[in-house]
Amino acid sequence: MGEKILRGHILDVVNKQITNGELHIKNGKIASIVPITDLENNAPYIMPGFIDSHVHIESSMLLPSHYADVAIRHGVIGCVCDPHEIANVCGMQGIDYMIEDSRKRNFHFAFTAPSCVPATPFETSGFSLNSNEVRKLLSENEVVGLAEMMNFPGVLNSDEEVMAKILAAKEVGKPIDGHAPMLSGKDLIKYAKAGISTDHECSTLQEAEEKINAGMKIIIREGSAAKNFETLYPLIDKFPEDVMLCADDIHPDELLNGYIDILVKRSVKKGLSLWNILQASSLNPVLHYNLPIGLLRINDSADMIVVDNLQDMNVILTFINGECVYNSTDNTLDYNDLDNTEKNFPNNFHAIKIKEEDIKCTAQSSAIKVIKAKDKQLFTESIICKANIKNNNIVSDIENDILKIVVYNRYNQSKASVGFIKGFELKKGALASTIAHDSHNIIAIGTSDSMIVKAINELIENKGGICAVDEEKKEILCLPFGGLMTDERVEIVAEKYKSLNNFARELGCRFHVPFMTMAFLALLVIPELKISDKGLFDVKNFCFTSVFA
Repeated sequence: MGEKILRGHILDVVNKQITNGELHIKNGKIASIVPITDLENNAPYIMPGFIDSHVHIESSMLLPSHYADVAIRHGVIGCVCDPHEIANVCGMQGIDYMIEDSRKRNFHFAFTAPSCVPATPFETSGFSLNSNEVRKLLSENEVVGLAEMMNFPGVLNSDEEVMAKILAAKEVGKPIDGHAPMLSGKDLIKYAKAGISTDHECSTLQEAEEKINAGMKIIIREGSAAKNFETLYPLIDKFPEDVMLCADDIHPDELLNGYIDILVKRSVKKGLSLWNILQASSLNPVLHYNLPIGLLRINDSADMIVVDNLQDMNVILTFINGECVYNSTDNTLDYNDLDNTEKNFPNNFHAIKIKEEDIKCTAQSSAIKVIKAKDKQLFTESIICKANIKNNNIVSDIENDILKIVVYNRYNQSKASVGFIKGFELKKGALASTIAHDSHNIIAIGTSDSMIVKAINELIENKGGICAVDEEKKEILCLPFGGLMTDERVEIVAEKYKSLNNFARELGCRFHVPFMTMAFLALLVIPELKISDKGLFDVKNFCFTSVFA
């Protein structure tokens, strides 16, 4: 590996200073930094690459190797990945596959060991990971910590298995990520003292500051469904050592257009300190997760990005381990043309086709509990509505936007779970997906039982994906890898996904990301009312509840 020399304004995020100089790269490391006085006026800026501090790659519907291909275009050189989604579907085999696929790219992938598979005992997942399996994962070099501890009741009640997983992380000196929306007061103090070091679920400044004061770091999330940056960005200047950035869940069309670089640019435009921004996007995650990523110091791994200026921050070059992996003027560095997949990935899909009679809801009351969904939010409300009763069965009420929602077990044969949802505003047809956090059973919302059945059976026939249907047509994005991912190129996946979103809007839905919003309606750890394959779930009281009011 020969020597490379880069000239420009070199940003030292550790010491918060800019040096006009030459950066010498040899054998993948920074050999020297030589100050110069004759730097050109239009010289570029050399700075540490960006890091996503918490992401579920599966939500992009891309394999890790293809995910990296897109990330480097946005100056992102590494990410802390929680393979929680694939673990719920395929267990250790799925995690091993994700790690193996990630090795096909020159990119800093770091993984965390999923802590809650399944997320709760109130749903059916494909696999479960016990504390012994988590302990084994934590011993691997690519695994840098324990993933988000969503079972905060288990922490508060000192559940034996939960505490064994936390202890396993402590014994190897690896951090523990948190997930505790709206947790406050004495419960928050106990949660943090158990060793939980981060949280990415804050939706208000007050909540974030309370968690920082409890000793936790806040990861500001800006994903496809949950967008908290506009609320939380003041933390970057107020608590520069305690803030990081993440996407958490991001869909392919949005990933194609921007990533962590968008948050950095927005922070600059808001007048935040450049050094604090770079600390949140690079330094803090490197230190917190002990990542082997360079920070532009002599003998560091030569990891960096080159941008045109400090206002627009357009990425010109991306370097990882001393190699230029992205050049904005040279498309030959696009990795997507490489053969990087295997076709025998286990899917764990055993659902059989259903009939309309399988999702009937016999009326037991004229009033029903309804999930009220919100655009760009993971939280829902629980409301009481009048049931639309036909022939003694409760059916979708299109006029009042109260639609039937169904969750159907994909792993073994069982009865479908039925509830009702407000907010999607479908006027015809149905939406369905095998992306349904966190166990990824089949979830569907529709204007009639016939449309719901048509959408669900389309997914069963294709062994996973997302689809939209009406009386005349159907569209599907097939996801053969665990019902979560595809090996197609990001441009193709993004185009198919955008087409599905457009179809959903033609059916009447006005949500920004209807399929992701639908996917989170099965997530039983975020309030207020959700639904699993086993029934309607009251998150506040952490128990099942009747559809009938």
